[in-house]
Amino acid sequence: MNAQKTVAKKKTKRRGASLERRKARAGWFFVLPFVLGFLFVYLPIIVNSATYSFAEIKTNAGGGGFTLNFVGFENYKEALFVNPTYVTTLISGIQQLVFDIPAIVIFALFMAVLLNQKMFGRAAFRAIFFVPVIISTGLMDSISASSVVSHMESAGMNDGTSQQESGVAQIISAVDIQALFSSMKVGAGLATYVAKLVNDIYNIVNRSGVQLLIFLAALQGISPAIYESCSIDGASAWETFWKITIPMISPMILVNAVYTVIDAFTDSSNTVMTFIDSVYTGSSSGRVLASAMSWMYFLIVIFIIAAVALLLSLFVFYQRRD
Repeated sequence: MNAQKTVAKKKTKRRGASLERRKARAGWFFVLPFVLGFLFVYLPIIVNSATYSFAEIKTNAGGGGFTLNFVGFENYKEALFVNPTYVTTLISGIQQLVFDIPAIVIFALFMAVLLNQKMFGRAAFRAIFFVPVIISTGLMDSISASSVVSHMESAGMNDGTSQQESGVAQIISAVDIQALFSSMKVGAGLATYVAKLVNDIYNIVNRSGVQLLIFLAALQGISPAIYESCSIDGASAWETFWKITIPMISPMILVNAVYTVIDAFTDSSNTVMTFIDSVYTGSSSGRVLASAMSWMYFLIVIFIIAAVALLLSLFVFYQRRD
């Protein structure tokens, strides 16, 4: 009997192992197009970019192409110590994104909690918040919030009005955030930050669609029985949110934070990417300088992602499913 049980256990282990191997092969099959694209398309480009960052371009006589001469870290030194704009643009761009990223994640979480409630037209509201994500992948991506506001202002002036303020500016002047925060004895820095967030609400809404869907999926994955037990124990909605909802969706908070960092820092419309692109197209020597700037920017982004992931991972709660 013992021998039969041992044989049965071995067969079970073999079947389980073969099932795991089949799942692994299926996983590799699905990621194979990305792996092949990375090896044969992206990897050569990455290698060329790294090579350009450590070289200088010499145009051959007669217009017969160019040669690359290794110069070490000269391009990096020029970007940091010679170019007067790169460092200031990098610092201001990172500061702006550091302020925008928490606002996007918090806004997406807030809207996901609201749209997760039972109400009429919930599906329509969810679609409305995701529409900017779809639109921004096409022609509308070239239209920024500032251009829309300037068009509205110019239309108003053509109608005979005198330099009307935009809708956002009217909200700021009506609420008077600066005076409100000063009466509450709150620092001027926080008041400025809130005013910037209100002015940038167009951009925040446009960039929070994916995060909102991820949060919605996480919220819907929480068992209703947990909320029922909290209600029976007399927990308030505020206590349930902080003690149940936030811990249960904390893995998705980490995912959304990392996604938002990558999306914000690699967006072609941010100031650093725009400046690097202008350097690249400025002259032939700008290609190697732009490559060095891009690699420094890439390393900074990797460091920020690692810091965000390490910080948030300390508070992430993973539910065990036995």
